[in-house]
Amino acid sequence: MSTTITTSAILAPTTTPTVNLPKAGAVFTKLLRADLTTQWRNRRASILVVLIPSIILVTWKGLIPRFGAAFVLANCITVGLNAIGLMGYTNSIARDRDKGIFQRLRITPAPRWTIMMSRLTVQLIMIAIVTILLFLVGYQADHIVMEPSGYALAFCVAIAGGAVYLSLGQAIVGLIRNAETVNVVTRLVFFLFIMIGMVGSIGGLGEEIQQISKWSPYGTVQRMLADALYAHAWTNTTSIALIATVGYTLLFTIVGIRFFRWQSSK
Repeated sequence: MSTTITTSAILAPTTTPTVNLPKAGAVFTKLLRADLTTQWRNRRASILVVLIPSIILVTWKGLIPRFGAAFVLANCITVGLNAIGLMGYTNSIARDRDKGIFQRLRITPAPRWTIMMSRLTVQLIMIAIVTILLFLVGYQADHIVMEPSGYALAFCVAIAGGAVYLSLGQAIVGLIRNAETVNVVTRLVFFLFIMIGMVGSIGGLGEEIQQISKWSPYGTVQRMLADALYAHAWTNTTSIALIATVGYTLLFTIVGIRFFRWQSSK
């Protein structure tokens, strides 16, 4: 018995199963929910991020008559932004990369931008929370009262200023692939920013260091925050500080994206 294969059977198109990939928005939402859950589970570290600048704000109460309430409050918010960007974001990225979490996420349908954007969104939420809490601590402990427009402008500046330290953290984790080394470097950079920025800004390290600190990433953010709290105090120098802050952010972002690797050095 012979089998007859017709031409129509040969030319019939083969059907391939369709794969429905999840939309990027849905993937981002799920990643954000997971990252927020992780942040909540590590809430002790988040409490420390709030506690450090709050303690400084309370202990610096005696400096308000000399340097002004806006100067003191702006310095403490800048310290909080440093802690979020350097101690929080950078170490979490290095730790998850070292555990292979990013490697596992890369084999999923999740676009790469959703993975990093979810992490950055969590940190921006932290920046908003820390800024508002420091406003409240300044009001309750140091009796710092600003106009509503000053608080609103300073809040926006804090978000923009926080981007500098998030991008700096991204640059560090991009250049250094070992998690332990990243931890050491971030602690060192955080300490240097505190010493040169916070102590140097009040002249505690000499006039030359004071001038350098004004145009460091710490100094430009602190200057913008202080002038934003007094909305009428915004000057051309403040605008130059804003331009410098944007320049720092772009530089650190380019370096962080260019050299970032999804797996550790192991």
